Amino acid sequence: MSDQLKQIAARIHELREIAGLSQEQAAEAFGIPALIYVAYESGNQDIPVSLLYQIASKFGVELTAILTGEEPRLHEYCLVRKGIGVAVERRQDYRYHSLAFNFIHKKAEPFLVAVDPDGEEIHLNSHPGQEFSYVLEGTLKIVIGSHELILEAGDSLYFDSSKPHGMQALGDTTARFLAIIL
Repeated sequence: MSDQLKQIAARIHELREIAGLSQEQAAEAFGIPALIYVAYESGNQDIPVSLLYQIASKFGVELTAILTGEEPRLHEYCLVRKGIGVAVERRQDYRYHSLAFNFIHKKAEPFLVAVDPDGEEIHLNSHPGQEFSYVLEGTLKIVIGSHELILEAGDSLYFDSSKPHGMQALGDTTARFLAIIL
């Protein structure tokens, strides 16, 4: 696994210990099996961004602190130039860039997401709150519960993110979309 993932896992481990929770208690709090939580915290398994968002909320820290090890500092605005957002490595076929990483007390987490096309199955996840996705380019298949939706550039979707959901690029080009987690 990447060095970034190992650092994120170490920060999560430290937050859990500061809170006085066991790994089993943390897993229960996040609604995931203990073995999966242990794998996440060890840095041996990719951690869904949605779970990172839940962890930040549970432990009362900004998502940026978990991703970068630094607290956000900006209060009035946060300008992120093209290609400069904090990269969040998950799986090889997903690339996230945080677009408000240095703004403190955010009400939402905006990401620019790129999904490479592949023939693999869609990985579902869920998290409290809501999510908004706006497709910038490519074709994106989104599964929410039992619904399958195909979105093209210019299409948007607002949904209950507590429902299992996942995305997959269709065709042979990368799909890029704006994702805002609320």
